[in-house]
Amino acid sequence: MTPLSPPTDEELTRRAQAGETGALGLLLARHQAPMRAVALSLLGYGPDAEDAMQDAALTALRRIGDVRDPAAVGAWLRAIVRNSARMRLRATWETPGLDDLDHLYPCDHEPSHPERVVERHAMRDWIWDAVEELPQRLRLVLMLRHFSGITSYHEIAAACEIPVGTVRSRLNQARAKLADVLLSTAEQAHDDASVLTEDSRQEALVTLQGSVCGSLPREIAELWPAETELLGRLSRPGERTHPIPAMRQNLDAGVRQHLRHVVASRDITIWEMDVTNPPGAISPCPPTLAWLMVRSDRRVRTLRVVFPEPTR
Repeated sequence: MTPLSPPTDEELTRRAQAGETGALGLLLARHQAPMRAVALSLLGYGPDAEDAMQDAALTALRRIGDVRDPAAVGAWLRAIVRNSARMRLRATWETPGLDDLDHLYPCDHEPSHPERVVERHAMRDWIWDAVEELPQRLRLVLMLRHFSGITSYHEIAAACEIPVGTVRSRLNQARAKLADVLLSTAEQAHDDASVLTEDSRQEALVTLQGSVCGSLPREIAELWPAETELLGRLSRPGERTHPIPAMRQNLDAGVRQHLRHVVASRDITIWEMDVTNPPGAISPCPPTLAWLMVRSDRRVRTLRVVFPEPTR
């Protein structure tokens, strides 16, 4: 009996673009060695090369639909690693790994075909289901680094109150575990990740509106029980602080927040805000901030208000 030939790169790429997540896992495994060689040639041996490899693999998960020559997917994967490595060499601060290469791979400007929409959603749901499998401490740094605007190691360290070296270590662990989970769950059905995000977005809008009106709806107020604790710069040192009084204090000072972006998992929620200050404010609030919430049964256990560094 003639042995079956392994699928070509072109076949695997087309299957991955059609939403077959297992095919994408096979592609990444097949091209792991040449991708690592590119990273090592530019960054040498060390954590930066591993970071570039891991970021490139996650970018490929998001962008496989943009490959226009499926037979040349290997060159496409190596280019992602090369660009990721070069950005590390040029950057004066760390940049996120999932979205920083978007401008390098232009998409068709034609209206999206239904199958492309399905494929993108399938990949998104697959990735988010894998993210949910990570331990909370690893999931938090990964969500900040790759899905929020709080992307530098120093910002993540401040948000999580851990050393920068621990941020790097946890990110490496998170990416390695994520890769394992992705490969082991490629053939499974996955929940629609957009539902959780949209629910969180609506909750944020109602929370902001209710705060301005001076009264939170009962279903929202129940998410902020008496044991909820405010952490970080807005808390009062040496005593337990509930977030609601701090919110009211800022509102009374004329500070207004406007929802810009939501990142949500089952027990970690990130709301990123744009901020407007009243005219002539003596100590204005920074122009952006983020609510970093840890939850239990939807109720907020802790809230930390994070002030990201301004974009350079």
